[in-house]
Amino acid sequence: MKHAYLDPDFSQAVKVPSRPLPTRHLAALDLDLADARPARAINSLLTAGRKRVFFMNAHCCNMRRADAAYARAVAAADMLLPDGVGIEIAGKMTGQRLAANLNGTDLVPQLLAQAAKMGKSVYLFGGRPGTAEAAAERLVSDIPSLRIAGTRDGYGGSTDTQAVIDEINQSGADIVLVALGVPMQELWLHRNADDLNADLTLGVGALFDFLAGNVQRAPIAVRRAKMEWVWRLAMEPRRMAKRYLWGNVTFLAHAGLAALRKGGMAKIQKRALDVLVAGTALAVLAVPMGLTALAIRLDSRGPAIFRQTRVGKDGKPFTMFKFRSMTTDAEGRRVALLGRSDRSGVCFKARQDPRITRVGRFIRRASIDELPQILNVLRGEMSIVGPRPALPSEVRNYPARAFGRLAVKPGITGIWQVSGRADIGFDQMVEMDLDYTRRASVALDFALILRTFGAVLTGRGAY
Repeated sequence: MKHAYLDPDFSQAVKVPSRPLPTRHLAALDLDLADARPARAINSLLTAGRKRVFFMNAHCCNMRRADAAYARAVAAADMLLPDGVGIEIAGKMTGQRLAANLNGTDLVPQLLAQAAKMGKSVYLFGGRPGTAEAAAERLVSDIPSLRIAGTRDGYGGSTDTQAVIDEINQSGADIVLVALGVPMQELWLHRNADDLNADLTLGVGALFDFLAGNVQRAPIAVRRAKMEWVWRLAMEPRRMAKRYLWGNVTFLAHAGLAALRKGGMAKIQKRALDVLVAGTALAVLAVPMGLTALAIRLDSRGPAIFRQTRVGKDGKPFTMFKFRSMTTDAEGRRVALLGRSDRSGVCFKARQDPRITRVGRFIRRASIDELPQILNVLRGEMSIVGPRPALPSEVRNYPARAFGRLAVKPGITGIWQVSGRADIGFDQMVEMDLDYTRRASVALDFALILRTFGAVLTGRGAY
């Protein structure tokens, strides 16, 4: 039977090219954390080279502030993996979105499944007597080809450090999982990992207890909804209240203060303006947007909403929404029309584009086609004000200077949009956007929002 920890949607890491794992510095935490999806993280962990790896959650960050020795151990690690919704929230405080939450109880079994395919073995060290053995049995049941090099408990079995090191090295283990709890496992690895022959040493907290059945895991639907802390609080209210409520409140309070010190106030103000304007616009324009969708469906075949991959802040792709203004085969016909662009530079735009429908021409002229991007703003992928989001094919052809446009979130409106839109050449647009990134403020955003009404009324450059 497939174990609940092994996500059936997980793509095999061996298919992912071996590349250095990207990291992101979270200003609110002053930490460099791995910034990758699970498959790429696993691929990096299992490639050649010795690695000492720790997971970082809200509790770990609280401990890092309180324990200088633990802070030194964390600083010396080769890789830190983001673990838990608290880390996600802390990143968002300064507008930094990590690629994934690499929760250890989900990631490590997936990592071991891939390790088994590569012929690697694992040693389990830690937990109460019998826990490591029970965890190993569960892993072998779920991953029959996994080789267990050995197990040792973290109580009596950990009293003689040299004996532990000798036994692990004699086992020939490629991977060592240490489950002594935070901060003991990190301190133990900080002192002893260099004496171990294993390529990968990993602190895994309560993983053995979860695998052994000592601690019940929240249902997968609860975990995907990022509500595991609520579930645990309901299951064990007295023990979990302090850890999950008070601990997370303390963590977020410190992260919030750090975010403000790092210039997060401006980001918070901008986000507040985005949510206020987008939320108000959605409420006011819901009926007109519904009528627009109906008109599009009546005018031509296909969905009313057009979805397209665009490039956002820091080069991250996202799905942008628009009202469909073209025929459904527009993407396939784009290459044949590139020579008819009326706009200089890498961005294609044609006044007489044969792909545009009758309703499409009107909603483009009135800028109604952009209204669904209100949803992108509410989702945090775009701002009300910012550079227009580019297509991946356009970004691939950017000159070096144009990449500065990606330093901020793309917007529905901006300096370029209120200054003539498609009548402005690519190079001039880039300079306008770079000027915005240097001068961005809530006051400037508000001024550009007001100017947008005039730009929409005149329709200049809208085609």
